[in-house]
Amino acid sequence: MKRSLPPGHPDHILLFDGVCHLCHGAVQFILKRDPTGHIHFASLQSEKGQELLYYFDYPDRGLSSVVFLSDGQLYTKSDAVLRIGKKLSGAWPLLSTVAQLVPRFLRDALYDWVARNRYRWMGKAEQCMLPTPQIKSRFID
Repeated sequence: MKRSLPPGHPDHILLFDGVCHLCHGAVQFILKRDPTGHIHFASLQSEKGQELLYYFDYPDRGLSSVVFLSDGQLYTKSDAVLRIGKKLSGAWPLLSTVAQLVPRFLRDALYDWVARNRYRWMGKAEQCMLPTPQIKSRFID
């Protein structure tokens, strides 16, 4: 279901697990490859993140998937990752388009395997990441 983001919100918002080191790395990766600043961020644990999930009637308020809100659509798991890739500079849009040829059930199975193991592989922070002053404007909460 397509719907507009609430007034005053950017068109592209990535909701990520704010205590996951892998997710922190992904945010840093995106920041470096999105020089125009199209993608904004909020942690899933934040009040703003939870408000947006509720606004889009997303039933899973937990941390089982990254969520990408783009142009009024909510994307999760591999669809979210590939949609983000299409917004980045370099070869990422092409790679994302090619990766979409892989059936979703296979992409999501790989996504779920990484998601289940992310804390064991990369660790977990005690609190959500705090953005530096240089990138603070890209975070909505």
